[in-house]
Amino acid sequence: MHIENLGPSLNRLRLENGNEIILIGTAHISSGSVELVEKTIEEENPDRICIELDESRMKSKSDKQNWENMDIRKVFKEGRGFFLLANTALASFQKRMGEQTGIKPGEEILTAAKIAKEKDIPLSLCDREIQVTFKRAWAKSSLWNKCKLLSTLISAAFSDEKISEEDIEELKKQDTLESMLSEIAKELPTVKEVLIDERDRYLATSIYKTEGKKKVAVIGAGHMGGVIKTIGQLEKGEISDDTSEIASVPEKKKGSKAIPYIVPTLIVLLVVTGILLNGWDQGLLMFLYWMIACAGCTLLASIIALAHPLNALLSALTAPFFALNPVLGVGMFSGIFEATFRKPKVGDFEKMTDDAGTLKGWYRNRILHALVVFFLSSIGSMIGTFVAFPMLIANL
Repeated sequence: MHIENLGPSLNRLRLENGNEIILIGTAHISSGSVELVEKTIEEENPDRICIELDESRMKSKSDKQNWENMDIRKVFKEGRGFFLLANTALASFQKRMGEQTGIKPGEEILTAAKIAKEKDIPLSLCDREIQVTFKRAWAKSSLWNKCKLLSTLISAAFSDEKISEEDIEELKKQDTLESMLSEIAKELPTVKEVLIDERDRYLATSIYKTEGKKKVAVIGAGHMGGVIKTIGQLEKGEISDDTSEIASVPEKKKGSKAIPYIVPTLIVLLVVTGILLNGWDQGLLMFLYWMIACAGCTLLASIIALAHPLNALLSALTAPFFALNPVLGVGMFSGIFEATFRKPKVGDFEKMTDDAGTLKGWYRNRILHALVVFFLSSIGSMIGTFVAFPMLIANL
């Protein structure tokens, strides 16, 4: 494979079979990237255009009714509440950055797709499904890293940081970008592996395998180095072009499946021990302490979330029982109840990304408010569970 550097964001790869791949590394909120995509496709006149997008995200960007068709209660039932929370926070951050530069996030990707349609050039969506990426990152993260990831995304949504277009273009320089990725690797190595390393491989393999003698591929600048390296390895036969392993959510290990049962098992054991040592009265008193701690913390969290009064009461009463059931969770039901008592309107869907940029918006928008109730009631139940432990031990 011969690599011809055409500029800081442009590389031509000449493969051994005579095919060419022109890689365009872009910043997702840069007008310069949009212009570069337009100019490159016009000059190269490729027979295939590849973009860093999957079918789900392509549909969400092109289908204006996507939000309106979403059933928030179904999201909670399927256990995707945390994913929607993280995705909404990230979308809000990207939108605000785009407003500062006058460019919609991912505009250069959509521009490539638009040109492909206008010129009747075959288009390939080469990225891994976003839900698979999120679930793999979530599955490979410890509880602490999950909290760090969520807090980072949520804080980004409320950040008032200003960024100029010059700063964005500066990010496309390899040394600055590599430095940033190194910091991510230090803080969250498993997340970096899933979001960057695995996607480098998936993107490169998809671009390499798709048909076309001359292909233009539009990818984020952060993937440029990894994609070039992977295509070189594919050319030499050093790695397999089978990506099925990283295209699915890893199954939980036998040990990890038992983790959700540890807390309820310990609580039951403590109560039973109290009964054996001090009699039924003391054992029942310990169980009452546990219920009060769990219900009280959940009720307080629901009040802070400004949940519907009936929802706050139901969440508090059921929290101890949900905490003892690893399959269910109080957050899931409180989110469903909130969306039932205060049904989202069309305007809530339309303003969802805008409202996610302010704390007031998260409470005003009924969809976001249901997520707030879901999140805080889950945290409240978790705190109540751990608060109860020293109380139960003290009463032994």
